Amino acid sequence: MKFSRRNLLGVVVAGSAGLVVPRAFATVKTGEKPALLARAMAALKVHGSSIPYHDVIGLVDFSAPSREPRFQIVDVGNGRVVASMLVAHGRGSDPANSGWVERLSNRPGSNASCQGSFLTSETYSGKHGRSRRLHGLDAENSLAESRAIVIHAASYVDRGMARAHGRVGRSEGCFAVSHDDIGQLLARLGTGRLLFASK
Repeated sequence: MKFSRRNLLGVVVAGSAGLVVPRAFATVKTGEKPALLARAMAALKVHGSSIPYHDVIGLVDFSAPSREPRFQIVDVGNGRVVASMLVAHGRGSDPANSGWVERLSNRPGSNASCQGSFLTSETYSGKHGRSRRLHGLDAENSLAESRAIVIHAASYVDRGMARAHGRVGRSEGCFAVSHDDIGQLLARLGTGRLLFASK
């Protein structure tokens, strides 16, 4: 079998194409729009006057297991996912520690995740390092602020743990992400933006 220079270059380029994808975007599926996007855009329309910036939104799909990167940052202009990461749910949402959300709650002391539209607020440094406060905008998450439901990093959210155990650890209701992802998340999903979570 004879190979021309053009055939050889085509094989080399095709074989190496997958090697140039940046690691941070390895889980982003090109062209696919998140399942929750239509509902999040409707929520953005409803709460638009309370949300100063409409450039990007955060989505958390609690119907997916915790082993999957179910926290997505989406460019509102084109609906494209620009980053995906692992996120924990509350232990009260998953009493059996299966990695799946069974229930959501807004009740104080439930240690459960809550759903709905959140307004991202200021960052602060607390026991989990740099974190971001959240204000609940719906009846289902109206107590998020008094429950101290925030975005923070945690050692129990880790890709290795997700691979080894089929799940990550659980929070007390907060949106906990890995230490590797918290910087990117806080920078990209800044103050005054929508975070929409649902099951």
